Amino acid sequence: MLTILSVTVAAQDAMPYRIFNQKGGSANEKRMLREMSKADVVLFGEQHNSPVAHWLQLKGTKHLMPSGVIIGMEMIEADDQQHLEAFLSGKIDAKALDTLARLWNNHATDYAPIIDIAKVNDIKVVASNIPRRYASMVYRHGFGALDTLPATDKAWIAPLPIEYDPELPGYKAMLTMMGGHGGETLPMAQAIKDATMAHFILSNLENGKTFLHLNGAYHSDRYEGILWYLRRKQPGLRVLTISTVTQTDLRKLEEEHRGK
Repeated sequence: MLTILSVTVAAQDAMPYRIFNQKGGSANEKRMLREMSKADVVLFGEQHNSPVAHWLQLKGTKHLMPSGVIIGMEMIEADDQQHLEAFLSGKIDAKALDTLARLWNNHATDYAPIIDIAKVNDIKVVASNIPRRYASMVYRHGFGALDTLPATDKAWIAPLPIEYDPELPGYKAMLTMMGGHGGETLPMAQAIKDATMAHFILSNLENGKTFLHLNGAYHSDRYEGILWYLRRKQPGLRVLTISTVTQTDLRKLEEEHRGK
């Protein structure tokens, strides 16, 4: 597991980022790319507003292309897969995709370049996230609310019932960060996203290809989130996780970021 650090730096600084392993040892971009090539699945955890992370995701995509890559994206919800495929096949243009799909505000600058490369090179792109309206249902009413959905809607969610461990440190930390607000259903809403992204990763794996999944770092930090669900279903998968964090000083990895 490797950790990327991005930070706002003064003009005289040569590097805006450094790469470390999970123990804080120094690594480099070449090693990161080499480790990505060895993995069945790469969970690239980003800070959504980090240009450095998006740039390295783009480099990773290009590096994996000769050996075979599939791209998965938290940033596009599963029920927009049809619109994504229409764009990739040339049936609609970027403007139409933006109209039909619920794209993030930073799609054009941070994710479109990767999708454009996929389009030109006939690379499969998977919209892996649960439609937000269903995550909202879980937040309001718990997992049981999903049982009321018709089968056509359940196709965009991980198979029910959802396995869930509320004692996982990441889920418990969510409640602490929120100061107790949100209640026990807040980490459930996070878990349904993690489970659904893991489900669509596993559903689209192909032998000989690396599945590069782009997601917020919290969805895969500390071997939890998406990775926890992947291991429950296919424990033998070779998975590399990458996390993006920010620090003022890049000389060493701060203690709070070790183990991500």
